[in-house]
Amino acid sequence: MQSQYQKLVDSLKSASALLNLERKSQLHQDVTSICNYLVNPSFRIAVFGPFNHGKSTLLNAILGNRTLPIDLIPTTGAAITVKYGSDVRTRIMLIDGTEIYRSGTQVLQQFAILDGDRQMRKDVASVEVFCPHPFLETGVEFLDLPGTNDREEQDNLVREQLLGVDLVVQLLDARKLMTLGERENLRDWLLDRGIKTVIFVANFINLLEPEEQKQVQNRLLFVAESFRAELPPGFSNLYRVDALPALRARLKGDVAEANSSGLVAFETALQNIAGILQQNHGSVRLPRVEAIATQIQQSLKAKIDPIATEVKSLVDKQNAKIEIKEKAVNLIKQGFANSISELQDWLSFPKLLAKYQADAAVALAENNFKSWQTNTLKKDLNQLQIATVKWLYQAYEFFQTERPEDLLIPFPSEPTITLPPKPNHQSDLNETGSIAVGGGIGWLLGGPVGAAVVGSISYLLNKNIQQQEGKSANESYHQQVAKLCIAATEDYFSSFSTQGLSILAAYDGKAEKVISLEVNQEPLEITNKRQELQRLQNIFNQLLRELETAKISVNYQPYQEIPQTKTVNTRYLTQPEKFKASAQAQKNTTKTNNNHQQVSSASKSVTEKNTQQVSPPPKKSASPRPEELDSKFNNWELDEEIARMKAEMRSPGFKTHKQQNTTQNNQAANPPKTQTQKDKINHAYSILGLESNASLTEVKQAYRTLVKKWHPDLFVGKPQQQKQAEEKMHLLNEAYTILTDTI
Repeated sequence: MQSQYQKLVDSLKSASALLNLERKSQLHQDVTSICNYLVNPSFRIAVFGPFNHGKSTLLNAILGNRTLPIDLIPTTGAAITVKYGSDVRTRIMLIDGTEIYRSGTQVLQQFAILDGDRQMRKDVASVEVFCPHPFLETGVEFLDLPGTNDREEQDNLVREQLLGVDLVVQLLDARKLMTLGERENLRDWLLDRGIKTVIFVANFINLLEPEEQKQVQNRLLFVAESFRAELPPGFSNLYRVDALPALRARLKGDVAEANSSGLVAFETALQNIAGILQQNHGSVRLPRVEAIATQIQQSLKAKIDPIATEVKSLVDKQNAKIEIKEKAVNLIKQGFANSISELQDWLSFPKLLAKYQADAAVALAENNFKSWQTNTLKKDLNQLQIATVKWLYQAYEFFQTERPEDLLIPFPSEPTITLPPKPNHQSDLNETGSIAVGGGIGWLLGGPVGAAVVGSISYLLNKNIQQQEGKSANESYHQQVAKLCIAATEDYFSSFSTQGLSILAAYDGKAEKVISLEVNQEPLEITNKRQELQRLQNIFNQLLRELETAKISVNYQPYQEIPQTKTVNTRYLTQPEKFKASAQAQKNTTKTNNNHQQVSSASKSVTEKNTQQVSPPPKKSASPRPEELDSKFNNWELDEEIARMKAEMRSPGFKTHKQQNTTQNNQAANPPKTQTQKDKINHAYSILGLESNASLTEVKQAYRTLVKKWHPDLFVGKPQQQKQAEEKMHLLNEAYTILTDTI
């Protein structure tokens, strides 16, 4: 028995310890009692009942002597265990560990009876009496309990001890049969705790008149039949024993009187019942465990479930944040890659020549290159650099990995030119492709400048003749100066492009450390909570397994471990192939290439072949090209999405996607409360050109399409149309906000 249920006992004790039960709490005392009971190999029989019912007298009669103290007032002040021994002796253990071992039972008068104030001694831990009785030699122990219905302290002791006995002998007083207190004790202390191996013994029937005895006997039969005791088949759960006459008969050796007192019949039944139940201790003891284990499991669940809910909520929130960060990684990678690609494309040598060479050469010719570089080229570069760096700062704010560096692409030294010898004839200023403006021709570094040189630059770039080898016989001095300006700016842009692309490639490589999401372990708060939860769940599951092994019915399922938070390792991958291709293209581009036909109409002056009048290049339009607007819109979308994710993560009511969907589904079942709200939502659908049952995905797609159509940037230079576009965008934004908050 001891080894059979040891693991179950260990589980019960571990669960009790984990619950931090008060030592004086009923559950803690019950667990202690049931654990001691399970590992006790002896078969314990307790005599139970109110004070002055003759419990000690009955036990003395069974034992055949006055082993236990008896009196007319409540005397037993401790739970006295009677065990087998070769001679009569007593052992008393005090709470401080002192052991008192005496021959005989006289010492009981000092330690095991109530004092003058009818109080139990506070310093006694246990009382044991050893007797040389053959019934005890079979492994049976008797337990003489204090009387109930006297003092609360005694009642608590009795209730605690009853949980650790195999068979209860409930002694009844035939003169006042089954009082209310006895019925309550039978229900609360025995039946509700799984103690059903109970025998009723009626005492004092001999003190009643014959007619009263018949009435009492009928009432006793009713009591016995109404209580379904779990005894071996063929045995009654009701006996009559006149305890005091039985003790006197036993002391005198009067067999006939012992028989007439009912003692012999009761002893015979008791020994047979004990013998049968001893063979199957489990059928008696395990129902008691079930009742206690159910309380333990309920208490554990009361602690586990709130923590499990909290851990799951924390894990869900953490995973949702990680999901947002993963999405942010992808968005930021996309945005950064787009910005890098846009800046790389802008830095390509052919694109720089096409977009800026005409204006740069003119600025150089006008001795205004530095101002042009600051107001035009630097301004455009700064916008592209800021747009690129912005994504890394977004990443740093999200992931807190490595603080990004600023992207700084320097400009080459200002180009210089050495002018050819001055013309000797005024007529040199009047050749095709150039004009002389009276009073407008000055000298730059000793050379002529003005509208004539500006016109020549525009003319040469448009005609693609600035790279012709040698000096044409008809080449004007202005054309020579123009070619020098063009060549100088070409060198400038070549150096600027090469150095800029190199710096950009290195910057792109550093981005890997910034746009990096690494989550290798869950937050300490969740880990600590999870460990606490795991301890409780492990003990719960262990107890469940031991109960199932002992074939004790359970009503719970084992707890499953809550999955860990997600772990991710996402890095931005650089674009070596793109930069490699760009570098190769740069290498293959030489000054002899005649690729200037790629110069856009926005940066070239339109020159007719056969006209002598050359106009300066017109100013560029501020209206963006379609591809520029699409790129701007994509970046705007990314910015908006990242801003939304940041706000979502910082929100006190942050919910997972699943929780949001659940909330949205619940809300979908509830129509707007007022007609005004309904009209407002229907109008929003109408503005986006959608049916009233359109999904959120359809709303977003419609909004995207309409924004691309009505973005005010499309109508730069057209004030009236731009104003209409701004009004339309206001309506679109309002409708989009209403619907995304509703669906």
